Formats: sequence, structure tokens, C-alpha cells
Amino acid sequence: MDIARHIALIDELCHRPFPAGHGPSEVGAGAPGHFTAVLETSHGLRAGRPAERAVAVEQAEKERDALHELLAVRRGEEGDVLNLQTVLLRTAGEEIPEPWAGLSVSARVAYLWEARGTGRWIALAVADRDETEEVRLLAVVTGQAPP
Repeated sequence: MDIARHIALIDELCHRPFPAGHGPSEVGAGAPGHFTAVLETSHGLRAGRPAERAVAVEQAEKERDALHELLAVRRGEEGDVLNLQTVLLRTAGEEIPEPWAGLSVSARVAYLWEARGTGRWIALAVADRDETEEVRLLAVVTGQAPP
């Protein structure tokens, strides 16, 4: 993992204009009001191999935590923790805006910061809910406040 590169990308996304439409971007995906950057991804863990998948999840969580620590120091605050499992449950009965609804389908928890002076939020999460997908370390930058 290249922490400096990941931090630079997150900083850039805090200032880059959001795309006009939905679609892939050079960092992951973009949509009106948010970017989802794939910082790290596992390889070959889409089907089966639960023991290897568990190791990949643990590694992604360690990388997320290392980024969390650095962002906390840089931003002068620990940031908040958003329980995405609760957000996922809420989607059954209420309209949860993107990117939060989609992130809750992919990940269980996100670390959050408000990027001061930009009107944007930063979220770090490990996408591991769907065992047919690779394990991914995600950074989401959005203008939509967390639910």
C-alpha cells in the first residue's frame, strides 16, 4: 500500500469537480455528487476460498486503519464512525442518498471526516459484504452529508 499516494488522491478528489453522470473513472467510479476510489483490491477471491478471503479482509482493514490514523493526524481529529449495517437496514424503510446507500451494501463500517472548506465528506471503508466481489479498500468523497 502506498499511503502517500492514497492521501494525495483523497486530497485531489476533495477539490476535483464531480462528474455530470454515472460511470467509471480512472480511480474507480464517479457520479453526480461523489467519487468512489478503489485504493486497493484483492485478486482472485470472488468465489470460494473463505480462509484466503478472511486474510484479505484483515489486511484491507489494517490498511484502512493506517489511513485512518494518518488522516486523523492531518485533520486534527479522529473522525466519526458510521455503522453502515444500520444504514443498510434503514434503506428498507427510507430513502438513503447515494453514495451512502450503495456503500452500505458493500461495507460494514466507514470512518468519516468533513473536509473543511470544501463542503465534502471523506469516508474510508472495506468493501467485503459481497463474496462474489473482490475485497476492496474504498475512499469515498462526496458532497452529501452522511445519513
